[in-house]
Amino acid sequence: MRTPDSIPFPELPPHLGRYVVDQDYDAYTARDHAVWRHVMGRLSRHLASKAHESYVRGLEQAGIDTERIPKLEAMNARLGRMGWRAVGVRGFVPPAVFTELQSLRVLAIAADIRAVEHIEYTPAPDILHESAGHAPILADPRYAEYVQRCGVAGFKAIASMEDQAMYEAIRNLSVVKEDPAATPEDHAFALARLQAASASRRYVSESTRASRLYWWTAEYGLVGSLDDPRIYGAGLLSSLGEASHCLTDAVRKVPLSLACADLDYDITTMQPQLFVARGFDHLFEVLEAFEATLAWKRGGDAALEEALRARTVNHLRLSDGLEITGRVAERIACDSLSPTLSTALTRLEGPILASRDGKALGRPWNGSALVAFGQDMPTPRGKFDLALPSGLRLTGFGSEEAEVLNLKGWLHDQALPLPTGARLFFSRDLPSVAGGPGDPGAWDHWFGELEAFAAGEAEQRARQHKADALPAPLAALYEQVRDLRVKGTSTAQQRRDLERALAAYPDEWLLHDEFKELV
Repeated sequence: MRTPDSIPFPELPPHLGRYVVDQDYDAYTARDHAVWRHVMGRLSRHLASKAHESYVRGLEQAGIDTERIPKLEAMNARLGRMGWRAVGVRGFVPPAVFTELQSLRVLAIAADIRAVEHIEYTPAPDILHESAGHAPILADPRYAEYVQRCGVAGFKAIASMEDQAMYEAIRNLSVVKEDPAATPEDHAFALARLQAASASRRYVSESTRASRLYWWTAEYGLVGSLDDPRIYGAGLLSSLGEASHCLTDAVRKVPLSLACADLDYDITTMQPQLFVARGFDHLFEVLEAFEATLAWKRGGDAALEEALRARTVNHLRLSDGLEITGRVAERIACDSLSPTLSTALTRLEGPILASRDGKALGRPWNGSALVAFGQDMPTPRGKFDLALPSGLRLTGFGSEEAEVLNLKGWLHDQALPLPTGARLFFSRDLPSVAGGPGDPGAWDHWFGELEAFAAGEAEQRARQHKADALPAPLAALYEQVRDLRVKGTSTAQQRRDLERALAAYPDEWLLHDEFKELV
């Protein structure tokens, strides 16, 4: 795992940098390169007339070579000309990390590559999917803008408490499917875990809807006419099975609409239905309609209710720009203060962090925070007795840094059960509630587990298991074929010797294909 001091881009915040890993290019086996060659060779032939024209042009611009797995350093230099960057990661990174990177125009590329057994399709992120699928089409400026905007929307969307369990279950299933050491029992357990996590969801969160929108567009989208669409989704572009299957009559094609955010998907199988955008401008129409549904854009009562049922850490942006991070625990309703707000008071459970413009204002604190609505004003200092437009009356003693003591409250003369000590803030209205903390870096500094996720330890173990499962004599044969290919010449004797050696591995079809191509 890289330390925050050694991440390749100093401007990448440490809370994101700790997910970045070295590609470890020398660890790829000759069979790994053969997998890359086989998939890219078939895809490039198939996609020449099936993919959106921006993808075909972008392959060269992104530095994608069909002969060998690309080096991320070289890819990064090419992506830099498109205004993007690339970093290596292990497998599924947390959604908040992935979307924040994307919002910063950073492409997270899974450094591992799929096993030969899953050459047609794998649910696990791998370098084929990320570099050959996502990177080339970023050469289209309009589409690249869409991908970034999707990152912003996904990052701002509010996740539910159950979303974390779904993420962990999906990540675990992807690791198990790519781990040759995994037993049938491991596979069954991983699938059952995912089904249980899915069944545990109380409702469909904003974050889940954002991931569905991204899935049905940037991952599995088609563009053009319903009768003759072209492929632009990275999941389709990087999968031999999906790329061939998706344009057949077996797959239903429907016009892209906001309905895609309400349609679930199954990562373990090919998709029976796909959405077709008229063009890349159509993507923005749907994205803007989706953004309008988010608490980040809506604000007011609807935003508070979304955060309340999520039970997760989110942040409120008050009318003066102050951001209050915590878990929304209570909303006390009143008569309407504005067309979107009829809340007199809301309570957030700690830890609490105040920030402005995404920068923390000091350290977080435990306890509760209260936001009283209807009027902009600073927290009183000393003894106070306030009557607000909502019908809320508050009394107490204001101390330092918005802290109030001996707090009491009434709404229309009805006593409220308030904490006697809390941080108290005032806001005329509520412009926005967004997912996660107002300052993710500061929150991670105080509460992040530095060993959390451990840069994909499970994915690293699966990668090592794949290497260990490759017998040394077989690995040597792949190396010999690769060396001859690189040299560009081979003698008749070398080919005869290889052919005799290959007879010991009749089921190693990829190696036999490599040899036939060499001959």
